Amino acid sequence: MTDTTSHTLIETTAALEEMVAENKDITWMGFDTEFVGEKRFFTLLCLIQISTKNGFYLIDSLKIKDLSPFLQLITNPNILKITHAGENDYRLLNRQFGIIPKNIFDTQVIAGFVGYNYPISFRKLVDRELNLQVSKGYTVTDWQKRPLKAKQIKYALNDVIPLYQLYTQLTHALEKLNRTHWAEEEMKIYETEAYYEDDIHREALDMRLMQQSKLREQVFLLRLMEWRREEARKKNYSKEMIMPNKMIAIIVRNMNSGRNALRDNRIVNNKMLDRYWDTFNSLFQAPPTDEERQILKRIPKIVEEDSKQELTSELLYLLIKKRCGDMDVSTSMVVSKNELKRIRQNPNGVKNRLAGGWREELLGKELIEWVRNPSNLEMKMEDGKCIISM
Repeated sequence: MTDTTSHTLIETTAALEEMVAENKDITWMGFDTEFVGEKRFFTLLCLIQISTKNGFYLIDSLKIKDLSPFLQLITNPNILKITHAGENDYRLLNRQFGIIPKNIFDTQVIAGFVGYNYPISFRKLVDRELNLQVSKGYTVTDWQKRPLKAKQIKYALNDVIPLYQLYTQLTHALEKLNRTHWAEEEMKIYETEAYYEDDIHREALDMRLMQQSKLREQVFLLRLMEWRREEARKKNYSKEMIMPNKMIAIIVRNMNSGRNALRDNRIVNNKMLDRYWDTFNSLFQAPPTDEERQILKRIPKIVEEDSKQELTSELLYLLIKKRCGDMDVSTSMVVSKNELKRIRQNPNGVKNRLAGGWREELLGKELIEWVRNPSNLEMKMEDGKCIISM
């Protein structure tokens, strides 16, 4: 992409307010963020890039403590926000400032409706749609360092310069395929409070170890994960720095054998064990509370499929892939294999995204009914044909 130096660097609250005032009448804006999340519990927002009809802007969020003028742009329903893979940006803004975006268009998501695989990288999409080359050499650069280098600035600007052109071309492709309403429906998901709700127990509940353990170990695992999260929050360390994932299963499985059993394990950090043993033992010995019992009821059930069920499962997924391929829609936009399995195993107990909306329009009610009732499916070969029926 052509080198671009024409931009405004915003480093003060007054300059930010001036920029927002200058763009009070805009109908669209492209934006992206640069942040540092490694070895931290709280992600550090380092830079915000913006493109509008009036120009390009870099907001130094390390120097500006009050970002509320910028946040007003994100929540303004009259301004279309154009991003690529903006989910992480919106989650970051929601966690730090509690805001919900309004009126958004994500080029990575929309590309999945018009023939591209999801998720497609920004570089590939810009290359294929606009025939422009975007360098990604500064993806993991240290965005905390100041002053910013010229190459960092170029990289940051190149993340927002093509966004409006991408929006224009992808919008045209959606209209041509009559899928604008599909895109609008999908984008609305990112504008709901429920999308950003953080289930602090989900990580523990989804662990295979949780499914394989008895009640006492399950309760301890739940508490241990809560303890790790809280320690990480207090110290602003990553959870892995507080306790590596590889140690969790060992500690849970050996607590009942006592401290010495853990000390003899070469993976366990003995300094950490000595420091926190009393805490761990207290968490292990305390009886489960009613609240914890309720949380544990949400553990996903392990349902082993026999050979016929496995064949049916694979067939259903292949039929969905075939339908998506025929319609030039990325299968991963529609449903993942794991999600499909959860729907099949518990059709009335999980949220079925396939029922209703653009997914049902794409797949058809008959195929969705097959997904909901896989045990009623029959498949046979007859006269050189594969016949599937309920």
